[in-house]
Amino acid sequence: MKEIILAKIGELVLKGLNRRQFEDKLIKNIKKTIRHLGEFEIKNAQSTITIIPKDDFIDLDEVCEHVGRVFGIVTYSRAAICEEKSLDSILKTAPEYLSEQLSSVKTFKVEARRSDKRFPYKSPEIARETGGAILRAFPHLKVDVHSPELTVTVEVRDYYAYVRGAAIRGAGGIPVGTGGKAVILISGGIDSPVAAYMMAKRGIRLTAVHFASPPYTSERAEQKVVKLLKKVALYSGDMNMYTVPFTEIQETIRKKCPEDYFTLIMRRLMMKISERIARERGCQALITGESLGQVASQTIGALGCTDDAANLPVFRPLIGMDKQEIIDISYKIDTYDISIEPYEDCCTVFTPKHPRTKPVLERIKAAEELGEFEPMIERALENLKVTYINTKDE
Repeated sequence: MKEIILAKIGELVLKGLNRRQFEDKLIKNIKKTIRHLGEFEIKNAQSTITIIPKDDFIDLDEVCEHVGRVFGIVTYSRAAICEEKSLDSILKTAPEYLSEQLSSVKTFKVEARRSDKRFPYKSPEIARETGGAILRAFPHLKVDVHSPELTVTVEVRDYYAYVRGAAIRGAGGIPVGTGGKAVILISGGIDSPVAAYMMAKRGIRLTAVHFASPPYTSERAEQKVVKLLKKVALYSGDMNMYTVPFTEIQETIRKKCPEDYFTLIMRRLMMKISERIARERGCQALITGESLGQVASQTIGALGCTDDAANLPVFRPLIGMDKQEIIDISYKIDTYDISIEPYEDCCTVFTPKHPRTKPVLERIKAAEELGEFEPMIERALENLKVTYINTKDE
């Protein structure tokens, strides 16, 4: 029995004249995600992408795992192709293909979708006859049209008829690469990897910028960030990470600037450096993992002072979330355990005892000028370390 994967697109159906561009990008992303698993034929019709393995040895469980992380797919499911596009073949395939699932439940219902209107039976007839065939094969079952344990779906399309069981929720969102490019300021904490994931879900192609301050931060701290980005890349695709040497700048902040402004001046300089990297690499925005009120540098006034340092849009997808909501997503994308590894990043170096929560922008700028940071920024940009983040080890 030939098995395939049916993937349903979500909000892409709401697109107008450019819908085809979104769908083409989605298919390209699917191909790139599963190409190492074997040869596939991929078709797109009627808001459904059909993934057909060309080899019998392909592990469809592994394919489903990868497909489930592709943004733009709202649900997906394994399905069987009926030998013939006929009612008899459907009635034979349904109880046979879904025997394991049907044996383990007590209630079910059948839904039928007939996109090929030339098929001689209408959807209600297909559903009724298929349900009857299943009841004859599994007499312990009962039909429950409201809250079934299993929904059996029959789809009659242009070339084939398919039978499938329960659909699995996909990653949702829109295809990566359709929303532009942006730089994510990535630390080793819980928040910024979640922010990266959420903006990739909105079609953003990511470039990562990480700030390191040896000897105050260790090589292990940087490797921790690489591990986090590998988890994100399972959803977002491959990316480059630019590591910025930040020691000289942070030591100068400590020596020349008022202590209660340390964090804000540091954040402003990070934004300036990240913007330079973004513009040089064709990125159109910056992304941070800030959440309003979570720490002293994330009050409305502090965020305003930070934004003043950048001339690109700053996206903060976590801005209205509480910590538990962010943690829940970090569990979902498998970054939480890495994030809590005890290796400090530069954001925790030289933290002031009493940071400003209601800063005055003019005073922040005046304090920043004391450091004369421009030559240091240039030196940092000249000494970037580039790490290519891919998922081959995951």
